[in-house]
Amino acid sequence: MLPAFAPWRSGYRAAWLRSDAVAGVTLAAYAIPVSLAYATLAGLPPQHGVYGYLAGGLAYALFGSSRQLAIGPTSAISLLVGTSVAGMTAGAPGAAIAVAALVALVAAVICFAAWALRLSSLVSFISETVLTGFKAGAALTIAMTQLPKLFGVKGGGDDFFERAATLAAQLPGTNAAVLVFGMAAIALLVYGERRLPSRPVALAVVAISILALTFTPLTNAGFATVGLLPEGLPAFNWPSLRPADIDGVETLALACVLLAYIEGVSAARAIAQRHGDTIEPRQELFALGAANLAVSAFQGYPVAGGLSQSAVNDKAGAQSPLALVVASVAIGACLMFLTGLLRNLPEVVLAAIVLVAVKGLFDVKALREIWTLSRGEFATALVALTGVLVLGILKGVLLAAIVSMLLLVRATAFPHVARLGRVPGTRRYSDAERNADNLAVPGVLIVRVEAALLYFNADHVRERVLQHIAAAGDGHKVLVWALSSSPHVDITGVRMIAGLAQDLAQRGIALRIVDARASVRETLRKIAGQDWGDIDRRLSLDDVVSAAETATAS
Repeated sequence: MLPAFAPWRSGYRAAWLRSDAVAGVTLAAYAIPVSLAYATLAGLPPQHGVYGYLAGGLAYALFGSSRQLAIGPTSAISLLVGTSVAGMTAGAPGAAIAVAALVALVAAVICFAAWALRLSSLVSFISETVLTGFKAGAALTIAMTQLPKLFGVKGGGDDFFERAATLAAQLPGTNAAVLVFGMAAIALLVYGERRLPSRPVALAVVAISILALTFTPLTNAGFATVGLLPEGLPAFNWPSLRPADIDGVETLALACVLLAYIEGVSAARAIAQRHGDTIEPRQELFALGAANLAVSAFQGYPVAGGLSQSAVNDKAGAQSPLALVVASVAIGACLMFLTGLLRNLPEVVLAAIVLVAVKGLFDVKALREIWTLSRGEFATALVALTGVLVLGILKGVLLAAIVSMLLLVRATAFPHVARLGRVPGTRRYSDAERNADNLAVPGVLIVRVEAALLYFNADHVRERVLQHIAAAGDGHKVLVWALSSSPHVDITGVRMIAGLAQDLAQRGIALRIVDARASVRETLRKIAGQDWGDIDRRLSLDDVVSAAETATAS
């Protein structure tokens, strides 16, 4: 089945046109200074960040299912590209542009392949806990790359700790004028973010800083500036390189896709919930591929749907992706006629924009909540955070994915095996370990495994069941096994139950099965020579326990 083309168009209303136009111009005003800053973070000439918004937004508008998601460069992906591509090209600017465009092309191919294979749900395996830790580590790493510009020093180093040590050594050479100017820019950006959330404050700060360096003596105070940007629209030009020409392109592209899809779908869902809308995750995967395909053809680098730019688009009144089309037209006009105005834009202002933008990645509230809810998951978040700082952002995102998968496997490999007791005054049963007032049923031991029974957890489950039997002591004649929390039991699991039943029979303990799913019931019934009792969907846990209780009492 082909992806839907502009799925939003069928419900479009003429009354939305004005709102989309205003939102598009507002988004363009926000996107230009931010994308200039992010491109420097990616190690590319500033205009290549603008190309991402120009081409990516147009392509997303053709296939995206979110009405307000805005597509463009993001801070995490920019740093990921910057730290990775530099090592692939030995710092050559022209080569970096070509490799970054190639990464976008490979990312697009990965998205299309994942869409065709219906793999949109796989990214859900990366937990919110791991993602929170990863984002916090990315925020610290990004901030450390920008702080030297804020202090007006050269900086240096290959990782977070080297950069921190280098910055500390260079602090005596701080350019006071640059520092004061940068802090003032940060103050204005933070004030505007809080007081004027739907206004292009970053554009105003950029305009003020250009005027300041153009018409005051500050131009002689040692400010590094963007310089003259090339005028005109980017040329349509597919990357001339092939993945085989550059080692590590596929890995980098996969990491970009993981980050981009998770961030984009999360942002789209958050905004859709506020408006009572829904998004189609699989359609979003194809739309992300289309956006990166377009970006690769116009010398950009991988793009994503970011929460900050989408929030700007939403608050400005966007009603459909037509706002992205308007934004792209406005950005194109600026590239054709206004690039000369950016010549005296100080780099410290771009650093200030990045620093303010990434502070939202370090979510102290979310980390505090994780600490309150689960010390174990907080430790997992710290592993992801530390992984980014120690290993770098590329290996950090891959580590985050691996940690998420390992946590999932661990939870399945060592499931909780509950010993159930009767809830006082009822005919219901719950975990006796968690509810000390639950009543034991004379002569009957009841267990429940809170996971599927699979080949890699069967031994653990058997051991835990035997431990419950040993702890219960003598006098138990029936073991009732509730399979209500086991949605699937594979062949190894079934054979484990059969073997356990034989061992128990030799001890004079009968095994009874209850609440098994249909497929499990059918498989158990095929095991010859086993007395499970009646494995009937009509029998409740209490029915089986009551019958066992009566049998043991007689």
